Amino acid sequence: MSKIFNKSGGYRKLYSFNFATVVHLGTIAFCKRYVPWQEDPLGKVVGQMVGAARSGRINIAEGSERAGTSTETEIKLTDVARASLAELQNDLETWLAERESVPWSVKDAEHQKVSAIKLEPFAYTDDALHDYWTYLHREKRKFDPWLKSDDPAVAANALIVLIQRTTALLSRQMVAQEEDFVQHGGIKERMYKARTETAVTAEAGPVCPKCGKPMRKRKSVKGEFWGCTGYPDCKGTREV
Repeated sequence: MSKIFNKSGGYRKLYSFNFATVVHLGTIAFCKRYVPWQEDPLGKVVGQMVGAARSGRINIAEGSERAGTSTETEIKLTDVARASLAELQNDLETWLAERESVPWSVKDAEHQKVSAIKLEPFAYTDDALHDYWTYLHREKRKFDPWLKSDDPAVAANALIVLIQRTTALLSRQMVAQEEDFVQHGGIKERMYKARTETAVTAEAGPVCPKCGKPMRKRKSVKGEFWGCTGYPDCKGTREV
């Protein structure tokens, strides 16, 4: 285990990343079906929505990879992911509002159904890339009845619920990241601690050949030597 670097990577096992991936793919499909180019000639609406969905997903991955050398960067990127998804949610709310529709109530049966669906955990294999996307497509199909609905309001609401689930997971991740930073500090603190511990160990010297106690440097008229810390009970010595 490294004394300097934190654990990093493994983001495909994060539920937040997998929900964000479902949101990203769902947003691309939603925009293709329900935001026609005639209503978005410059592509700004589609660009912003798909870009926000992508930012949510990609920043989770980048934050996970950067965790090894910078907990601060990991926290910042996790926060960017959360903010990007909040931006996307507001775009979807506006899309509904333009059509004089409102988001589902938390008491709505469809809201509760989408909220209740769980993702299976992903386990890394020796063919992780292939197996991950096989897993992801399988899990995404659980939400197809809503994301592929002929009613665009249903698709928009399902995306909003999925975004809310993702941002809640990201908020919990940030709490855990904060606790880790408070307990273990940043990489500069860990580097200093590791170097100090190494220096202290080096100065501690060998163990006494007679009694096994640690030794420390001593001086005599003949120069430096290692003397037992148990002296005068033990008179073990070693050459420096």
